[in-house]
Amino acid sequence: MPTFVALLNWTDQGVRGYKDTPQRAEAFTAAAQKLGVKVLNLLWTVGPYDIVAVVEAPDDETATAVLLQVSAMGNVRSTTLRAFGREEMDRIIATATG
Repeated sequence: MPTFVALLNWTDQGVRGYKDTPQRAEAFTAAAQKLGVKVLNLLWTVGPYDIVAVVEAPDDETATAVLLQVSAMGNVRSTTLRAFGREEMDRIIATATG
């Protein structure tokens, strides 16, 4: 399954409710599972991003749907990256080199 890295920043609303972030993380994981998305890791960070989520989704559309759902709650904004594992990168290189 494709892997995605979501870099999340709290909105003003999200940071005001920082005490609820563990419960919001659980709700995100549950919502993701309902759409067939597996949350591999969820980390709170210091620096330019507040949270990093690593997820596996069946496709780009499903990953986008779950991130739209979480963003619509108003607590975070996301920047999402498609990530490639070693085997995927080997196939990409093989394709590129013919």
